Amino acid sequence: MYSFREYLPYYKRNLRVALPVMLTQLGASLVGFFDSIMVGHYATVDLAAVSFSNAIFFTVMVFAMGALMGLTPLVGIEVGKMSDETEHFKIQSRITSLFQNGALFTILLSIFTLFLLGGCIPFLHCFGQDPAVVEVARPYYTLIVLSIIPFLFFTFFKQFLEGLGNTSVAMVITLAMNALNIFLNWLFIYGNWGCPELGATGAGIGSLVARIGMPICFFAAMYFRREWKGYIRSIRTRAFRLSTIKELSKIGFPIGIQTLMETIAFTAAFVFIGWISKEALAAHQIANQICDMTFMVILGIGSATTIRVSHQLGANNLHGVRMASHASIHLVLVINAIGAALMIGLRHQIPLLFTEDQEVITIASKLVVLAGMLQLADGLQVVAASMLRGITDVKVPMIIAVISYTIICISVGLTLAFPMGMGAEGIWIGFVIGLSTAAVCLHLRFHKQFKKLKTTTLP
Repeated sequence: MYSFREYLPYYKRNLRVALPVMLTQLGASLVGFFDSIMVGHYATVDLAAVSFSNAIFFTVMVFAMGALMGLTPLVGIEVGKMSDETEHFKIQSRITSLFQNGALFTILLSIFTLFLLGGCIPFLHCFGQDPAVVEVARPYYTLIVLSIIPFLFFTFFKQFLEGLGNTSVAMVITLAMNALNIFLNWLFIYGNWGCPELGATGAGIGSLVARIGMPICFFAAMYFRREWKGYIRSIRTRAFRLSTIKELSKIGFPIGIQTLMETIAFTAAFVFIGWISKEALAAHQIANQICDMTFMVILGIGSATTIRVSHQLGANNLHGVRMASHASIHLVLVINAIGAALMIGLRHQIPLLFTEDQEVITIASKLVVLAGMLQLADGLQVVAASMLRGITDVKVPMIIAVISYTIICISVGLTLAFPMGMGAEGIWIGFVIGLSTAAVCLHLRFHKQFKKLKTTTLP
């Protein structure tokens, strides 16, 4: 056992890396929040159109964004090797190759995603939505589909710089572009300053312009920064390597599938609870909103864990791998335990912020307690998955995620909700059990892989 004093530097470094990621995620969440508010104040049908379009868009996009996350540990491991002066040039060439081939991988992924989501445009009416919603949704959806390539290139730049250990640039760009998005929404949704009044289509224009601006800002930041501009200037077609593309796919696609399964499971939860009652669905949304806010902390610590573990592994410092991993576990446990205690203690007060409906409040107060328990389980499984990503172990975690989300979460939740008559609580208990199972399995997997590293990595 190590003392608090020994862990303290690791706590500080992990938090220093994690905080910008948290703020980046907060910025992304807030722009969606403000989009909904601004469109909702314009017209209900426009709000429904935006919600419908984004549900389709992000269900596919989470896979593409997850696939690009494989770049971070590969770059991070190479950065960790930089302490070896004799191999500096070789390592730098390897990082440059990852950047160049990562750009090509992003282009290929963007074309695939664009084809898939763009192909849905003629068939939007087939999703069972009100024809008036589909009519408003079509131009908005077309605009956000056009944002796929810049959006994924932003993700590429973000994941590459995170591999280098920098998370602050993405934070600054995200917050700035989100502010631009809100301003453009104000102009084009309502028709201010002589601009046309476009409703949901105006929100689409704001999103498209902001997402185009994000990779441009990233490109400029890298081009004009001395230690990064070499990556931009060294791009050559002859540097593209099929082997590197395969390597990125081998790491990225399992992560993409893992994030996709999570999205599908939580989307399914909305559907299942909608079968129960509108009050249960409203209560579920309240508890889910609270989880979305606390999940930013989990994501931040998870990203920091992957970065820190990959750097330590690259430096051949297994003690550092262990300490960075355990530090993240401790941080998640403490922060999420505090969050869970607040949720449980304020379970009757939190729903009052959203509604005055007594039936919704009664259901929501129970779900908020389960939300606190869910965040503890989710935090531990996200950190464990991030630890494994840091050592590029992604295939088995993907299988664990598929089993946990699709078999345990959904099957147990449905059984408890309907045959056992527990309603919305049953769905949430199923997810607590599923994510707890994932957390245990992923931590056991990490300990097994860490033992292997001790026998194969160190001389």
